[in-house]
Amino acid sequence: MPSPRSSLRTAHALPPLARPRTLLGRDLLSLADLGPAETTFLIDLGIRVKTQPSLYRQSLEGKHLAMLFEKPSLRTRVTFEVGMSQLGGHALYLGSQEVGLGKREANADVARNLARWVDAIVARVFRHESLVELAKHASVPVINALSDFEHPCQALGDFMTLHEHRQKLAGLTLAWVGDGNNVANSLLLGAARLGVRMRVATPPGYEPDPAVVAAARRAGGSIELTHDPDEAVAGADAVYTDVWASMGQEAEAEARQKAFRAYQVNARLMKRAGPKALFMHCLPAHRGQEVTDEVIDGPKSIVFDQAENRLHMQKAILLALLG
Repeated sequence: MPSPRSSLRTAHALPPLARPRTLLGRDLLSLADLGPAETTFLIDLGIRVKTQPSLYRQSLEGKHLAMLFEKPSLRTRVTFEVGMSQLGGHALYLGSQEVGLGKREANADVARNLARWVDAIVARVFRHESLVELAKHASVPVINALSDFEHPCQALGDFMTLHEHRQKLAGLTLAWVGDGNNVANSLLLGAARLGVRMRVATPPGYEPDPAVVAAARRAGGSIELTHDPDEAVAGADAVYTDVWASMGQEAEAEARQKAFRAYQVNARLMKRAGPKALFMHCLPAHRGQEVTDEVIDGPKSIVFDQAENRLHMQKAILLALLG
């Protein structure tokens, strides 16, 4: 059976997609900003961009993207820079030393200045409130490239990857094991819009944000919260984990390692999932902590497909917001 990569590379010409007019010029700070049709459209467009890249090669010619990064990055930085270049545009990286959001200059002034020069702003920040303030004062789209609250680009790329491997999303069960962090928040909101059931297993006190869980349920999401990893992964179509201590939580690392010790995704836990269950991780991974080498390097792992699809999904986001 051909892999998702090979079958996509040889896909036949696809019918044109109708872009929801509501996306043009919008911010993307949270998956709560998107409706079900818009979420599905972005996933479909991501697959289209991946399978037929020549159709979009110069689509953003003359467009410029400012990338404000307070945190280090491999996947997010490379995929936005390469993606903008492949679309015919230009990306400008601005690290914490160049800008100093809220320190060297007020967030509002940074936003007002950049909006005079560029067509969109991608921001990777410590505080979600910084993104909200940038969006409030910028007259161009602002895209969340990671905050302490959400990681929407990651989640959209993840659902695209899951769709590639399972040819559908509605009705699948995704198990999350570990910290109820920013990625978990975005996955919960996205799953509610795509008909994916989610089971979340965390240690007590590390559950996803209650407001996010409530919002996902209001949007029709099927969500189960538990403290038992075995219960969460039982029969699941995919098992997802992330690091136990994210950037900015280094001081908590030792306490978190103790709290999360029973939440490692290993071969034993994966056997509890469905026979064709996939393993997912947003990377970087702390091997030997939240996941074992046997799992992340095993045949069920799709972590590098997820990483690749960040490129295609972010190209889709740029195309949808910038035209």
